[in-house]
Amino acid sequence: MPFDHVLITGASSGLGAALARAVSRPGATLHLGARRAEVLEAVAESCRALGAEVHTRCVDVRDGAAMDDWILHAGRLDLVIANAGVSAGTGHATEAATAARDIFETNILGAMNTTLPALQVMAEQTPGPDGWRGHVAVVASLAAFVAGPSAPAYSASKATVQRWTEARDATERARGIRLHAVCPGFVRTAMTERNAFPMPWLMTAEQAAARTLKGIERGKLRIVYPRRLYVISRIVGALPPGLRNRLMSLVPPKAI
Repeated sequence: MPFDHVLITGASSGLGAALARAVSRPGATLHLGARRAEVLEAVAESCRALGAEVHTRCVDVRDGAAMDDWILHAGRLDLVIANAGVSAGTGHATEAATAARDIFETNILGAMNTTLPALQVMAEQTPGPDGWRGHVAVVASLAAFVAGPSAPAYSASKATVQRWTEARDATERARGIRLHAVCPGFVRTAMTERNAFPMPWLMTAEQAAARTLKGIERGKLRIVYPRRLYVISRIVGALPPGLRNRLMSLVPPKAI
C-alpha cells in the first residue's frame, strides 16, 4: 500500500532521491532532508512533478537538536527512511581517524537522530490503513554481515544499525510501530562510482528503491538484496576472523 506521509534523509542523491521519486504521487506529502540545498531542491521539484506535496530541510543528521526540530514538527509520519550515510574505503591502508569518526557519527548517530524522534511521533499517532502507527526503515548494507578490512568503520557502522533496528522492532511492535533493516548490495550511486573493482549484481538506485519499498510493504524486518550476494556475505562473514582477513587481503585495494 502507498504511504501518504513520508520523511527521507539523504534525499539529495542516490538511493534517497530514488526513494523520494518512488513514493511520489498525488496525495502524498514528502519531507526530504539533506545537506546540499540546491541539489535537494532539484529532487523536490522532480517529486512535485509527479504530484506530491514536498517540503525540504537542509539539515545534517549528526545535529540532534536540528533533527528533533525537523521531525517532531513534521506532522503525521507514515514512513520514515533513515537513509543518510557516508563511506570511505581504505584499500589496504590504515583507516584515518577523522574518516572513522565521520562514518560512525553519520551512519550511527545520524540514524539514531532520525529514528528516535520518528518513533516518538508515531507512538502518538492513530494506526493507518495497514493497522500500524508507522514504519521506520534504516538503511544498512550487506557490508553489515562482513567485517571488511578495507572499510572497517563502514562495515561496523552498518552492522550496528542493522542489529539495533532488528532488536528494536521487537519492542516497538507492542506500540504499533514497525522497523525495517534495509541491507542493499552494490547500488549505482556517486558513492560507488569511485570503486575501481567489479561490483557483482550492481543495480540502479531505482531498482534498489523498488525492492526497499516492496519489502517494507510486505512487512519484512530484514530487507536484503540481491539474495545471491546476501548468501555470499553470510558465508564469508561466518568464516574464522583470521582466515576471513587473509582471504579478503587478496581482494584488490578499495574492494569490499
